[in-house]
Amino acid sequence: MKIKCLIIDDEPLAINVIKNYLEPIENFEVIDTFSNPIEGLNFLKNNRVDVIFLDINMPVLDGINFIKSLENPPLLVITSAYSQFAIETYELDVLDYLVKPIEFPRLMKTLNKISKRLENKTNSPQENTTDSPFIFVKIDKKRMKKIFFNEILVIESLKDYLKINTLTGKYIIHSTLSDFTDLLPEKNFLRIHRSYTIAIDKIDAVEGNSIEIEGLRYVIGRSYIDHVKQRILNSSI
Repeated sequence: MKIKCLIIDDEPLAINVIKNYLEPIENFEVIDTFSNPIEGLNFLKNNRVDVIFLDINMPVLDGINFIKSLENPPLLVITSAYSQFAIETYELDVLDYLVKPIEFPRLMKTLNKISKRLENKTNSPQENTTDSPFIFVKIDKKRMKKIFFNEILVIESLKDYLKINTLTGKYIIHSTLSDFTDLLPEKNFLRIHRSYTIAIDKIDAVEGNSIEIEGLRYVIGRSYIDHVKQRILNSSI
């Protein structure tokens, strides 16, 4: 089954770049493109898509407010000439952030993430049972979000904040990595760096002093490397 893609960008050249990149990839299909975000919103009312490639700076309705207007958004990939919006979009559950000009190898990493996320969504139960342990985290002044431990991929330190990467989204919370790691089941999670705690069962590969999860590499800190490799070895069958 093909992954249905929608491209929304006010620059025709930018649309063509992504469209041409996707054309030879057989499991991805561009079902439509729009240079006007309002037309894109109207299209989404009556059509299902799996992922939107979305620009930020557009007339009438910018990409961030476009995302906020969606009730049940598909996967979202930002395509922008500016990198300064990246932190803000993390709070909107954006899957990836591509800075123009977009190179094909970088896009391929995004496509792999899209495929894996949709595969996980298809293979996992629609609803978690009460047997699945979870934690509530405060993601804004009024909202508490339930996060299931078995959906967490990586927790990343951002000074006084944390970015929690999960199978279903990304969340920014106010906490230290040490405090949050202490709340996690020790047998399932591993601190690998002063800036990273990872889920052991989500590791795809270990190479040298880095760990790969969902196509992204995370460096193992020098003071953690012996303990990390021993834990991973003990977790192997």
